[in-house]
Amino acid sequence: MKRRPAHHPDDLLVFLGPSLPEEDALALVPCRVLPPARQGDVWRALSLRPRAIALVDGVFEAQPSVWHHELLAALDAGVAVFGGASMGALRAAELSRHGMVGVGHIFEAYQRGELADDAEVALLHADAEHGFRPLTVPLVNVRHAARQAEGAKVLAPGEARALVDAAAALFYQDRTWPRVLAAVGEAWRPATRAKWDAWAARGVEDLKREDARACLQAASAWIASGEELPVRARTARPPPSSYVRRRRLVEGLCATEGGLVSSEEVLAGLRAAPEARELAEMGLRRALLAGQARSLGLRATDEEVLRAEEEWWELLGLPPEERETYLVSCGLDEHEVKRLCEDRALERLMLEHASRVLPDGPSWDEALATEARLRGHWVEEARRLGAPKRGRRKR
Repeated sequence: MKRRPAHHPDDLLVFLGPSLPEEDALALVPCRVLPPARQGDVWRALSLRPRAIALVDGVFEAQPSVWHHELLAALDAGVAVFGGASMGALRAAELSRHGMVGVGHIFEAYQRGELADDAEVALLHADAEHGFRPLTVPLVNVRHAARQAEGAKVLAPGEARALVDAAAALFYQDRTWPRVLAAVGEAWRPATRAKWDAWAARGVEDLKREDARACLQAASAWIASGEELPVRARTARPPPSSYVRRRRLVEGLCATEGGLVSSEEVLAGLRAAPEARELAEMGLRRALLAGQARSLGLRATDEEVLRAEEEWWELLGLPPEERETYLVSCGLDEHEVKRLCEDRALERLMLEHASRVLPDGPSWDEALATEARLRGHWVEEARRLGAPKRGRRKR
């Protein structure tokens, strides 16, 4: 596919909320800022054709969180995915072996197993109208402050642990610095509190903010480098579950000249079309044959998949220069096209070798005769052959 210039803002999509103000992100790197990611948002973002996605903030409990399948789909589509600071750090630790790039101290702590719970980065924040301003302190920031204070000889090791324990005992929606310090109670002497107040007055470093900045800078630097992601070999493996496929189908977006259209709306229109049953049955036959082929251990070669794709383009009558626009309108990326064409290739393999796929399987001629009889073509051909030839005399 054609790529936009390396530093175009739309090349980098950033899911961002309380970890870093939007204006700071826009001043830091060329990017397009989106709200904290919900389930389905990354699938929808792929319709914008970014080169990279930086996942920083995402919803946790109010709405379903961003799915691993979405991030893997982005990687399959050749989009680099970076994560750090918050939800992005957690997902990057879970998906780093699949190619997601984790950035920052919080990611590293998750990857080492020092952090394991999303509660470490959870906080209460304002709504979009008020810039997602953080209203409480995430536990991971308290841990960071305790380490720094201990390193600066402001807190003794036991006093640093008391600070973290007091913060951990508070529900994340109630965890503010005044409440944390009040909860420490008698674990600190008055002199310790005075030292803390003097040290903290100079500003307590926000680790989530620092990691968010690092994540955006890493993603922007990758775009500027012009590097390409290594191709993820997915076509040799089964597709995602039917539930995941259905969710992606309804969550997707299609880019048209008139704007973005939801895949769910397109599907609703197709269901009401006169040819809906025929299209669905043809699609089901292909999916069933391809699924059966995979269960038998059959694999389409790269050449067979490429041939199936070329035949598909010829069937549509689309020249190469019009194909990308067609795919965008379809809501398809290159990986999904390859998956569809692999199904077409496997369908052909099953049909060409039908007599060997099943014990005593049907031959080509038997299948031709059966379908011709069902559709009436057999009778038409028999009558044509049985009709009197012009000029022939009966004796």
